Amino acid sequence: MTQTPSNSSPLMADRFGARVAQRLSDASNELPHDISERLRAARVQAVDKRKWVLTQSASVLFANSRSGIMLAGHGDGHSNWWTRLGAVGLLLTLVLGLFAIDVIQDELMAQELADIDSALLTDDLPPAAYLDAGFAQFLKTSNRQEP
Repeated sequence: MTQTPSNSSPLMADRFGARVAQRLSDASNELPHDISERLRAARVQAVDKRKWVLTQSASVLFANSRSGIMLAGHGDGHSNWWTRLGAVGLLLTLVLGLFAIDVIQDELMAQELADIDSALLTDDLPPAAYLDAGFAQFLKTSNRQEP
């Protein structure tokens, strides 16, 4: 019986994997005790992390499948309206929050520029001193400390 190349490739890969595993096992017996303990602890952490990831992904898949059923209209008629109303409310909240952040950032930038302008106009320092980033930071901290 002659093996075809497609059948022999997995067999060769399995043999190679077995040889590599055997060499690694032989080499691990020669490691110092502290290194083997660190490797054991790392293996335990990796297995725990993998279990946690699998648990989390399973819960996300369950939640997504459940919300997909609700969005598809399965369930009672009122839940479909509540889902749509909740989605519109969340979208509206997001847009209003982004608008508020933009307004606040503009006001903070204007206040910062006004502070620098007032310091520039009322001080005896040359304008070149205000181009230094460290001096701008000094102005910010000194304005906060003054009552």
